[in-house]
Amino acid sequence: MLNLNDLHFFAQAVDHGGFAAAARRLGCPKSTVSKRVAALEASLGAQLIHRNSRNFTLTDVGRDVYDHARAAIIEAEAVETVVQRRLAEPSGIVRITASVPDARFRLGHRLPVLARRYPKLRIQLHVTDRFVDLVQDGFDIALRSHFAPLPDSDLVQRRMSEEPITLAAAPSYLAERGEPATPEALADHDGLMSNIAMKAWRLHDAHGRAVEVAPQPRLHADESVPLLMAAEAGLGIVCLPELISTEWVRQGRLVRVLPAWTAGHVTTTILTPHKRGQLPAVRAVIDFLLQKEPNGKVTGEGFEPPSI
Repeated sequence: MLNLNDLHFFAQAVDHGGFAAAARRLGCPKSTVSKRVAALEASLGAQLIHRNSRNFTLTDVGRDVYDHARAAIIEAEAVETVVQRRLAEPSGIVRITASVPDARFRLGHRLPVLARRYPKLRIQLHVTDRFVDLVQDGFDIALRSHFAPLPDSDLVQRRMSEEPITLAAAPSYLAERGEPATPEALADHDGLMSNIAMKAWRLHDAHGRAVEVAPQPRLHADESVPLLMAAEAGLGIVCLPELISTEWVRQGRLVRVLPAWTAGHVTTTILTPHKRGQLPAVRAVIDFLLQKEPNGKVTGEGFEPPSI
């Protein structure tokens, strides 16, 4: 039977790129880490690490052992808390990665509520629009908004919300230019486009009718708040997920345009590595994010738009 402590020392050495760094992280002598890894190699009868004064690299079998060692450590962490899973207050660090729009409109107002509910939790939110590998980069949870189904993977997927993509404009713009009565009328209006390659909007109604319309591009921006502020300033019509524009509409700063038509739907999914998702702290965060709020949506009290 392998010694779990030896697996832990080995995984720490790999995670930190050497015995010295792992020893500093663990608060023990470098020789202790080296001896425990040597003991593990002796137990397995295989060399796990190529090491000399300059290099520290895994052998092929070492890479396989590392994957299993990490899984065993995660299982051990879960065992320590499984008895109190329902009763114990969630604690520890939970690392979340999310895109800029999701962080701003979906998490920004909710994370303070989560922090107050679970004072022993420590949330680390990493905001980026680039693709993040949860397992490789050490994240517990990812929020991803997407138009097509996500590809199959080893990650556990939980759907958080699905919402329409709608059109909106400032009352001042509509007063000056008139409100379009049909999708085809959008060709005579100014459009605020979400990326420079976008030329047209494909709209659908509840009866399955589809129309592709190309407004006159007035401004391009790949971030939602500048688009909203441009719309509020009367520069044109904007096409964004309903979650993003809903507060502007509620406050009367924007008005829905062609409310019977949408430009499709966007789905937001919570992803987590299977083993990490079983840890109580991670489960508590996921359960919280999936809770319906008083307005029936998983969106919260809403993002307060800036004044301009």
